[in-house]
Formats: sequence, C-alpha cells, structure tokens
Amino acid sequence: MISGSSIPYLIPPFIAFIVSLGMISYLIRGNILKVLDQPNSRSLHTRPVPRTGGLGLISGVLISWAFLPVRPALLIWVAIVLLVTISFADDVRGLPVWPRLAMYMGLGAWFSAMTLAATHGWIVAIAAALAVTWMLNLYNFMDGSDGLAGGMTLIGFSCYGATAWVSGNEAFAIANFCIAAAAAAFLLFNFHPARIFLGDAGSIPLGFLAAALGMTGWMNGCWPLWFPVLVFSPFIVDASVTLIKRGLRGEKVWRAHREHYYQRLVRSGWGHRNTALIGYILMAASALSALWAARQHPSVQFGMVAAWIAVYLIMLRLCDRHLRHSADGS
Repeated sequence: MISGSSIPYLIPPFIAFIVSLGMISYLIRGNILKVLDQPNSRSLHTRPVPRTGGLGLISGVLISWAFLPVRPALLIWVAIVLLVTISFADDVRGLPVWPRLAMYMGLGAWFSAMTLAATHGWIVAIAAALAVTWMLNLYNFMDGSDGLAGGMTLIGFSCYGATAWVSGNEAFAIANFCIAAAAAAFLLFNFHPARIFLGDAGSIPLGFLAAALGMTGWMNGCWPLWFPVLVFSPFIVDASVTLIKRGLRGEKVWRAHREHYYQRLVRSGWGHRNTALIGYILMAASALSALWAARQHPSVQFGMVAAWIAVYLIMLRLCDRHLRHSADGS
C-alpha cells in the first residue's frame, strides 16, 4: 500500500511520461533536428526514419529526476549528459569508431573508479568499468528493430523500480520508474511501424543507466550482483553470443551487421511486430523471475540463474535450427 508520504514520489514518473511524449511528438512533426536513419544494406527498415527519439526520452528522465526528493548521484547526471553529447555528435556526423569507443570506456572507467574503487577495490572497479562499457555498447547494438529497445527499457527499469521499492528504497525505485515511464512514451511512437528511433543519443545513455543503476542497487543492498544481468539478459545474451560468433569467424566485430538473433528473426519472416512481442515475453519472464528470486535464499537464487542459463542454451540452439531451415527454404 502506498502511504501519503509516498505520494510525492509518484509525480516524477508522470512528468517523465508527459515531457517525453511531448518532445518526441515534436521531434517527429517539427522542422528541427532532422537527423534521419537512412536505409542501407544492414538496415531492417526501407524508409528514412528520424533517430532523435532518445533526446526526448532522456530529456524526460532528467527533467523528472529534478523533482525527486532524493536525486541520483551527480556523477550519473554528468555521465549521461556527456554520453548524450558524444552520441548525438555521432548520430549527426558519424564519429570514428575507436576514438568514440575510447571515450565511452573512459566514462565507464571514471564512473566505476569513483563509485567502487574506494569501497570494493580496483579489481572490482576495473571489472565494473568493462561491464559498463559493454552494456552501453550492446544496448546500441540491440536498437535496430521496431519496439525492441523501448520494450526492454520499459520492462527492465520497471523491474529495477519494483525490486528497489520492495527493498524499501523508494527514492531509488522512483528514479527507475521515471526511466520506464519515459520509455513507455517513446514506445508509443517506436512500436511497429516505428515513426522514430532512439539513435545513439538514446541507446548509449540507456545502456549506461542499465549498468550504473544496476551497480547502484547492488551497492545499496536492493538486490544481489547477478540481478541486473538476469533482468537485461535478453539483450546481453543476443549481443554477446553474436559478437563471440563473429569474432571466432575472424570477422571485424565493430562493424555494423545484420547477424543478431533479433535481426535474423525479423528477416526470416517473423517481422518487427512478432519479434518484439516474443521479445517482450522473454524480457518479462526474465525480469519477473529475477524480482522473485532476489528475495529468496541464495541457493534458490543460484538455481534460478542456472535455470536461465539452460533456457538460453536451449533457445539459442532452437533459434539457430529455425534460422538454418528458413535459409534453406529460401
């Protein structure tokens, strides 16, 4: 039950939704920031679509956070602003890959060093820096199909918020609900047929937030360390397995491609809508099981993680078989 003292916490998510809704609508219909995602051989769409939706989503998040009684650390605000600036420049001008990756890694290392080095040591901080860098990049990798990244954001950060609320950290919970609310507004325009995409200015900061708030919740005692990984596992598994396979084949993993599982499913005949809906079921299942297991005995938590590893191994095998048959049929 929500007490009277908790009512002020409900206002920021509403602000996040309204601000994001208004800004994204204006970015679609207005005559400014006409940054278009042009179709090419690696695209899943056939017409130019604005890729400025992330600006509206992130603006909604930051504006709503200003109304929180307890705001996220200044370090997170600064990192988001820097990531949006770098990533939007890449959306507009196309920055070189390696300098851009170096800047992302530098921000991940800075955040991890400032938050973890003093309390958990440099080994943990270095591991966290790699995790943050990987998460912000893989979120970008997975932003290629209508409704997919928006749905993961809505479900993933809703799960963060619900788990933090159950643990008693209401302020941190509402900070996450603000992201989910902004994602809900974005999804109204991004579900198939998409009228706008996140762009790097949206996907890169959201990947950072998934990792940074995941670590923050762990440090605050809201959930165990495995929790954020399981919540966002649909993205983590697809991106990681795909890039490992490309690396083993000797391909240049940093080059854009259409070999992620979700991309192959869209091209195999499932389409954007069905791929997104199946993705939502998987996202909701992983998030809800993580929320439940986080409050259980460590042995139950271990069993849940092991069960999901088995589920993903089976799913990847079945998906590979389906995609091979589809390719043979064509």
